[in-house]
Amino acid sequence: MSRVLIVSNRLPITVRTGGDEGFVVERSSGGLATGLKSVHEGSHGLWIGWPGPRSALSAEQRAALDERFAALQVVPVDLSEEEVEQYYEGYCNGVLWPVFHSFPSQLPLETADFSLYRRVNQRFADEVARQYRPGDLVWVHDYQLMLVPRMLRELIPDAVIGFFLHIPFPAPDVFRTLPSREALLDGLLGCDLVGFHTASYMRNFASSVLHVLGAGTDVDRVGWQGRATNLGVFPMGVDARGYQALGESAEVRALGEDFRGAEIERVLVGIDRLDYTKGIPRRLLAYERMLADHPELHGRVRLVQVAVPSRTNVEAYAGFRHQVDALVGRINGRFGSPRWSPVHYVYRGLSAEHVAALYVIADVLLVTPIRDGMNLVAKEFVAARADEDGVLVLSEFTGAAAELAEAVHVNPYDIERSAAAYHRALLMPSGERRTRMQSLRKRVFSYDIHWWSRTFVETLTRSGQRPDHRPIDYSPPLDVAQALATMDAASSLALLLDYDGTLVPIAATPDLARPDDPLRDLLTRLAARPGVQVHVVSGRDQAMLDAWLGDLPVSLHAEHGQWSRGPGGAWVGVEEPPATWRARALEILEDAAARTPGSLVERKRSGLAWHYRMADAEYGELQANELKVHVAALLSNAPVEVLAGDKVVELRPYGASKGRVARAVLALCPPGTVVAALGDDVTDEDLFAALPPTGLSFHVGTAPSRARLRLRSPEDVRELLATLAGAPG
Repeated sequence: MSRVLIVSNRLPITVRTGGDEGFVVERSSGGLATGLKSVHEGSHGLWIGWPGPRSALSAEQRAALDERFAALQVVPVDLSEEEVEQYYEGYCNGVLWPVFHSFPSQLPLETADFSLYRRVNQRFADEVARQYRPGDLVWVHDYQLMLVPRMLRELIPDAVIGFFLHIPFPAPDVFRTLPSREALLDGLLGCDLVGFHTASYMRNFASSVLHVLGAGTDVDRVGWQGRATNLGVFPMGVDARGYQALGESAEVRALGEDFRGAEIERVLVGIDRLDYTKGIPRRLLAYERMLADHPELHGRVRLVQVAVPSRTNVEAYAGFRHQVDALVGRINGRFGSPRWSPVHYVYRGLSAEHVAALYVIADVLLVTPIRDGMNLVAKEFVAARADEDGVLVLSEFTGAAAELAEAVHVNPYDIERSAAAYHRALLMPSGERRTRMQSLRKRVFSYDIHWWSRTFVETLTRSGQRPDHRPIDYSPPLDVAQALATMDAASSLALLLDYDGTLVPIAATPDLARPDDPLRDLLTRLAARPGVQVHVVSGRDQAMLDAWLGDLPVSLHAEHGQWSRGPGGAWVGVEEPPATWRARALEILEDAAARTPGSLVERKRSGLAWHYRMADAEYGELQANELKVHVAALLSNAPVEVLAGDKVVELRPYGASKGRVARAVLALCPPGTVVAALGDDVTDEDLFAALPPTGLSFHVGTAPSRARLRLRSPEDVRELLATLAGAPG
């Protein structure tokens, strides 16, 4: 088994003062620590994360603690108090947490902590890179470290990197409220595999990638910057056998009776962090409604609500606590008596034994968040119930709802129906309770925490072996310099330059790609160099190229070579058959534009193009796929071909191609001419293919290409040409 480097915000240990050495190190008992223990220790891997504050320790104590860390196979990333406050409490929990849980209204007016979030993520990535050995698997966890995969990809290009998101991924329109949305998505797309709890979260991520970055997406894959990132659904489980053992212990059962009380017949239990996503106020309102509708339950039922203090330094949580306190007080004041409190409210954390005791005595467990990534409390309850009794009431807005179909599902926003569901759960016949619980237990035990960790690592290993997951190789500076030297030394040089995506960045609409003055000056200086011919070979039509570049001393080739003209000359076209296909095709394209807001039809002298860069990303891709099939079928016998470009579907007559331009230019060049072609899309592959073996071909970007050399962007192209022209661009 490959060594696994686990990377999370916190280490699976707690350091506290005390003991003979001045500190005590305790292993965490949480679900993640339990689930990854076998991966961590079994692979002889490392766990990298923040150990908690330890600035109060002396130098000797820190040295002793580091030795203890090494023995435990953990590597600390220390954070200052300021970093904890701004990175963790400020950005992670003040910005990312509310947006990912679909609460953009909780966003602060300013999000100034992203720069620190980036710096802390870089610290984690640097530490992983220091510990990395060839062959290791890297598994990064959760929203606090979303930039780490991309940073690692740059530091260790060949690493196999996985990421698991433990919280929901929101719908695209919610995610897009984040000012840092592009950086976060790009960060995750440095991975070989990104995992989610549910299929809906995975779809939201893929949709956000398409909307925000324009990256190509499939059902479970994203193509970005020349690499493929796999997406997967891995619903996290719990240590089912461990919770069953807890629930069966005599100590836990004795503790449970203390919560129930002798006079109470039925107990409802809620166990949550005190967080606005957990739905505690709405749960209390539904319980209050149930008591109002069913006075026969007074004195016979009790809700034990545990609220574990959470993020007390985040402003949004202080007001929330007061709201919960007020509701508990109102219910107890309205319905309570000297002998009966309807709500037993516990505002503190409980030990694992006390939590298990509540699971065991609960007639009904209420898990009713208004948004939750998975909610392992629901699965812990099921695992603890070896007696196969008890009813789980589960919000449909939890990740667990996608798995636990036998729970009583509720919409926590619907107070009246939630109250009815609570009442139904309390009175559910024994046979139905056991049938539901038996099915739930089978699923929870089959897909436990160990299944989750094992399956993710196995999938990550396979993902890293795919050839399309290797990083794109841009040409080394030395190779580009050698090609530049060849061009510079040539007595005769022909430059064949694509326009959009090569000389200028791709624009939202065709009209917005107008050349700037520095580009016009650059082309003029190149053409003025003795022995140099400059040819702009574009898919644009004649009128646009004339308007933009017609006064420059360069040759122009429009509509992918259908029309050509020398500097200041007249346009000459390729002989083409009558365009009887054009009217039918134009009607189809215009219909597509009418049905796809944001798209448009470009009419060229010989061809047609349907652009959809400004359309809704998902709908545009869907319409483009349908359009390609429809047009190809309609024009199957016509002398025209369908080209799929970057957010464009184009129709051009047969016989016109950039390869034809290259062959025509070469036929007129003197012997020994060096030919260099630069382009960025599929139409430029014809150009590259037509070059002689000695020709120089440069692909711009990350798409697959036959070109010998690869540049990152139009900025790199301009820098190369400016050097050739003899002045900085």
